[in-house]
Amino acid sequence: MFSPTSRAQYTTDWLANTFGTIATHVGNGARSLWVAPEGVIYTASLWDENEGGVAIYQNGKSAGSIGTHADFQGSAITGNATSIFAALQYNRSFGSGSVGRYNRATQARDLVIPVSVWTAVPHADVITGLATAGSLLYASDFFGNRVRVFTTDGVWQRDIAITSPGALALDSAGNLWVAQQSTGAIVEFSAAGATLNTIQMAATSRPSALYFDATSGQLLVGDQGPDMNIKLYNIAGAPTLAGTFGIQGGYLDTTSGVKGQVGDKRFTRVAGIGKDAAGNLYVLNNPWGGSWDMGRNGVTDLHAYDSNGNLQWKLQALNFEAVAAPDPSTDGAYFYSGAHIYTGTAGGTFVANTVDPFTYPSDPRLNMNDTQRDEHFGQLVTVGGNRILVASGQNPGIFYFYHFNAASGYIAIPGASIPGTTFNTDRQVTGGFCIDSRGDVWAGLDRTNHIYHYPLTGFDGTGKPLWGPAVTISIPQTIRPLTRILYLPESDTMILAQGIAGSWDWTAMQSRIEIYHGWSAGNTTRPNPVINLSSANPKSIAAAGNYLFVGYVHTVPNIDAFNLTTGQIDTTLINASPATVDVGNDVDSMYGLRAFLRASGEYVITKDNYNGSSIVVHRWTP
Repeated sequence: MFSPTSRAQYTTDWLANTFGTIATHVGNGARSLWVAPEGVIYTASLWDENEGGVAIYQNGKSAGSIGTHADFQGSAITGNATSIFAALQYNRSFGSGSVGRYNRATQARDLVIPVSVWTAVPHADVITGLATAGSLLYASDFFGNRVRVFTTDGVWQRDIAITSPGALALDSAGNLWVAQQSTGAIVEFSAAGATLNTIQMAATSRPSALYFDATSGQLLVGDQGPDMNIKLYNIAGAPTLAGTFGIQGGYLDTTSGVKGQVGDKRFTRVAGIGKDAAGNLYVLNNPWGGSWDMGRNGVTDLHAYDSNGNLQWKLQALNFEAVAAPDPSTDGAYFYSGAHIYTGTAGGTFVANTVDPFTYPSDPRLNMNDTQRDEHFGQLVTVGGNRILVASGQNPGIFYFYHFNAASGYIAIPGASIPGTTFNTDRQVTGGFCIDSRGDVWAGLDRTNHIYHYPLTGFDGTGKPLWGPAVTISIPQTIRPLTRILYLPESDTMILAQGIAGSWDWTAMQSRIEIYHGWSAGNTTRPNPVINLSSANPKSIAAAGNYLFVGYVHTVPNIDAFNLTTGQIDTTLINASPATVDVGNDVDSMYGLRAFLRASGEYVITKDNYNGSSIVVHRWTP
């Protein structure tokens, strides 16, 4: 009797988004919100790959979107019974500083309102607040140092002078409240524009969102300073602080959780506040991490509470152009991206935001001038109980190293970088990068034709990793120009992938991959096997155990698993049956795959999915 050979089974799952299909997925990088009385929620984002930049939600589910994926700046949104008003993204036709009006019923844009003379600012927010009342629209012109008042049909009425205006709210008397985020102040103006009261918050407070609650007569202020909560002010007469909502210190509090741990009221960066007619409260968080390309921040974290403050539901999109690495310390149960930690299945649980902007304001993940646009791609190893996180961008030439200790909880502490002084080089890494399971660093430094191997020598008293000077190895002629490096210490296996000779694109891979068994034992010249890829446009590789995983760009979402002994494909991971999880188009990043071999013999492979703002997780046992 003979039976046909069958492929090993695998499962396809996802992390970092409440929903795992394009039709239902939570939109990317929401940075502001407006809530209609009937409980329809509108959020604005700078970029969403697969839907309009204004996402619509109700009752914990997606209800569609407005506009194209790149229409909006994301910095401000408001609305009324018939229209949505949102700050528009820099556009070649009219530049920056305009507001678009969209019909709520048809979702079509029917008016563009030029607000600011700052029309040549592509990488920053020009419109930082919007509010409506009756037939009037108010818009914060940040660089113009004024709030501009228009009719909702776009006819200018007057200007109110105020330095660096931000979030706006209108109270029941028609008075305007304007947040000055950098100074911790909220200034009240009469309907005619006269200055009235000022709420001066603590020097470290950063009022980032305003909402007037007509039922209580209170002004709700989202504070993204160290308090990380919402403050409630009585504003009848002289404003007084009446209370707070949310845990003092938010996700950085250590009395009710681990530092960095997110939770129902452990807020991160409060970006929007709203209520519906039933008294339900909606809080939009935009957790820390991300540069000027704010759509790359990739984070929407929307919480809904009933009128008693009890959590009803969450909607989360916690990833855009990024991937998370399985954590060896938990046998792959936890996953670390460049800025966040996840666990679980079917969307998973958002465990922590690893960025602390107050203790480490110079963290590269907060650098608004970063040319990589973000550092959300995570690589993680554990050595002697010490985790080392490496964070990088989509197609990086620089890699940032972070460590952890008990006092800092889940916060990733910035340390070294390559290039950087720790590694004694200012050359970018254009010939491949690897941090192996021992913590050693392997880097192909630009235009050297050498692999630089930096051995991990230990950790200091704070958990910071230390590396010795580089040992250099000449790159084999048969694999030049080198573009990817993977080293597996457990089997002393080196994997080298070839770039495209003469190409300006050092991030691209060619079809040739060489496998060297016994590399550290001295075999740096005799690859066996040599893999010649037959699928077009290889982009990202990862390895664990006895397998190399290869993903492709501009073609298919497939991940081929190559046996490191035979060089043959043992399986192709596409979408496990039943195919209910969106797996994206491809792998559009150099380090968009991660792989880990669990103690059970199961391989866990993660893949970036910018389409669904999620992370695809394949689990496979050969």
